[in-house]
Amino acid sequence: MPLKKSELYATLWKSCDELRGGMDAAQYKNYVLVLLVAQALSFLRQRLKPKRV
Repeated sequence: MPLKKSELYATLWKSCDELRGGMDAAQYKNYVLVLLVAQALSFLRQRLKPKRV
């Protein structure tokens, strides 16, 4: 059975809340933004990396 979008969002929110724990939401946002930027840069690096033959 496919996962509904609303179920996915609810699961993601719950996971983020558990990871945040007692940390202030604004401080946690800074950590998450850094991780998202790092992931995006890693993805771009893989796409732009020349392929070996």
